[in-house]
Amino acid sequence: MVDYLVELDPVWQALLATLFTWGVTAAGAALVFFTRTVNPRFMDCMLGFAAGVMIAASFWSLLAPGIDMAEQLGQVAWLTAVIGFMSGGIFMRLADRILPHLHPGLGMDKSEGIKTTWQRSTLLVLAITLHNIPEGLAVGVAFGAVAADLPSATLGGALALAIGIGIQNFPEGTAVAMPLRREGMSKRKSFFMGQASGAVEPIGAVIGALFVLNMQSILPYALCFAAGAMIFVVVEELIPESQRQYENIDLVTMATMAGFTIMMMLDVSLG
Repeated sequence: MVDYLVELDPVWQALLATLFTWGVTAAGAALVFFTRTVNPRFMDCMLGFAAGVMIAASFWSLLAPGIDMAEQLGQVAWLTAVIGFMSGGIFMRLADRILPHLHPGLGMDKSEGIKTTWQRSTLLVLAITLHNIPEGLAVGVAFGAVAADLPSATLGGALALAIGIGIQNFPEGTAVAMPLRREGMSKRKSFFMGQASGAVEPIGAVIGALFVLNMQSILPYALCFAAGAMIFVVVEELIPESQRQYENIDLVTMATMAGFTIMMMLDVSLG
């Protein structure tokens, strides 16, 4: 399989990788066919685990390679990292402020972004879609970076990032589909809405790969940008959502550490 990927154009590599991550989102949403509820403690642990994966991926797959590339291209590495990382966070803050969305478990009066008359189901999907924008871009940039033929960008590292994002997409699909099912939506429609939240990843990946392939000088900025965007999502949404129940905080914290460890192992071994 890896030999086949090596032969492909980076854009196709990014597309295939994010079709996988979208598929894992769909697998998480498919739980609605088997149950109407998921144990809240288990769900919190899955979200904490996803946060750990994203934190590790942000450093090992994105920020560290971005700093290395900046040095190899003769840029001021720390300045490139600061500009790219903070730009990613600012971009997500603006998107969070503008895009209408609603986090699972909250009432309609807690919806964020521009006020609309959209249905609750649509707002729930958009909340997870907002998570997936930086994830798709990150995978696209990672595969596009491999084409730059710089030592810090490897196909193994890009694959590790895609696998890690795929793993943490499972609870995100569940987090959308399960509340809709509990509210009385049919299994099929709940699944459809849950998996739809991952559809943005292949789009983001293709855009990210095409962008860096045509403007390789901004590669370090793009990698750091993706890292900043992912850290924003973790701190602003995943960690608070996973720790709403105070009695689960220690368990969720260990799940976060487990996610970080697994992603670290993937990236160090494959990258």
